[in-house]
Amino acid sequence: MNEQIYDVAVIGGGPAGLAAAYSARQAGAEKVLVIERDRELGGILQQCIHNGFGLHRFKEELTGPGYASRYVRMVNDQDGIEVMLDTMVLEVSRDKHILAVNPRNGLVSIAAKSVILAMGCRERTRGAIRIPGGRPAGVFTAGAAQRMVNMEGYLPGKNIVVLGSGDIGLIMARRLTLEGAKVQAVLEIMPYSNGLTRNVVQCLEDYDIPLYLAHTITKVHGQDRITGVSCAQVDDAKCPVPGTEFDIPCDCLLLSVGLIPENELSQQAGVELDGITGGPVVDQTRQTNLAGCFAAGNVVHVHDLVDFVSEEGDISGKYAALYARGEMPVPQRFLPVKPGRGMRSVVPQRIALRKTDDGQIRLFMRVTEPKPKVTLEVLGDGGILLSRKLPIVKPGEMIVIDVPVEKLSAIDDGIEVRLAE
Repeated sequence: MNEQIYDVAVIGGGPAGLAAAYSARQAGAEKVLVIERDRELGGILQQCIHNGFGLHRFKEELTGPGYASRYVRMVNDQDGIEVMLDTMVLEVSRDKHILAVNPRNGLVSIAAKSVILAMGCRERTRGAIRIPGGRPAGVFTAGAAQRMVNMEGYLPGKNIVVLGSGDIGLIMARRLTLEGAKVQAVLEIMPYSNGLTRNVVQCLEDYDIPLYLAHTITKVHGQDRITGVSCAQVDDAKCPVPGTEFDIPCDCLLLSVGLIPENELSQQAGVELDGITGGPVVDQTRQTNLAGCFAAGNVVHVHDLVDFVSEEGDISGKYAALYARGEMPVPQRFLPVKPGRGMRSVVPQRIALRKTDDGQIRLFMRVTEPKPKVTLEVLGDGGILLSRKLPIVKPGEMIVIDVPVEKLSAIDDGIEVRLAE
């Protein structure tokens, strides 16, 4: 088995992987490879036919396939980028050797000077949340239903209940309504929606679809096909409240109960993972704890906007190319970045300080609960480096702030991001 050698190998051909490959080539990597397990590039965007993509990136509103096609065209028009479709990566080693398989070439061995992990994320299934009841047909994840409707042309049911208010579930509530189905309700176990505010308004309120907050499904009914669900209000401990039960007849249940970064390959390679985000611990270049191994997009942490996914791809591609060419400066030291009061997560989790650093470092973060009129603070060595007033914060909406590098040069103990009291 001959080993193919590349400067940068990108695992995943979705928005993060495509942006990373293009950026790596632009930054001087001579041989770039994109490995994608599907039959076409674009990832999950190909089934997201609704608009709302590209407002930050291209300054216009695009559909998912429209956004993907722009990056596919950019990659295909770039000499030096090869694409390997319908290819499953079996193994990534610490020394950046990749073992993959596809129907055309069989087993393929690839050696890369830099590797970019861009595998995206997957949906939580019914087994992950343990809903009681039988196992009838008609229970789908929202993403599976989205592919079924938008790409395969099938309707999963006519009377729908959606569990979870993630963005995919909200968008599918609207999509199925437009296809003639009746969405009976969306239930959310938290006392607030986990989707973008615009999706709650445009997908539920505009179509008079009821949203039950602090509610969950207690039982699935049906033998061969689902016939309905039992629901109940939940208390602060997320336990059903006796006496609040009610039934909703349905022939289809969609689950929109969270996304999990796809990091089995990362674990196998020895990449350190963050227990909160589920993705790799990275610095501002998106390099992991393994030298020359980078990560970008939803494999690092689940984003709400694809524009930010592409931005992370740009960052990882640029620095992966520098590493492959031996031009990446060695960090003088690392500053840990920690979420403080009111914050759930912050990415990057550490900042690598180098002599050549200038400009700003962008931090992505999520809060633990919705709050109006808050002040976000970035602290270092006990002092406030930066503060910003925000009209409202929600767990489902990413907060992005830029911290000037010059403010970090004198910091010794790391920085903390928190909400002011």
